Amino acid sequence: MSYRYKVVETQTVTDESIETVLNEWVSEGWTLDSIKFAMSDASKRPAMAFILFVRENPVTAEENSDAQ
Repeated sequence: MSYRYKVVETQTVTDESIETVLNEWVSEGWTLDSIKFAMSDASKRPAMAFILFVRENPVTAEENSDAQ
C-alpha cells in the first residue's frame, strides 16, 4: 500500500483560515496528518503554517499485476 501526501502552506494563521483549509481538503478525500507552524522572532504568533494531509494511493492494474 502506498500513500500520497499533500502540503498546503498558509501565511494567514488564524483559526478561520486553518479551518477553511482543513474543510476544503478533507472534503476532497484527504486526511489530516499534521500541522507545522513557522515562528517569527518578531512576534509570538506563527508567521505561517504548513498543513499536511495524506491519503491512500490507489493501486493501478499494472502495479497490481507486478505485485503478483
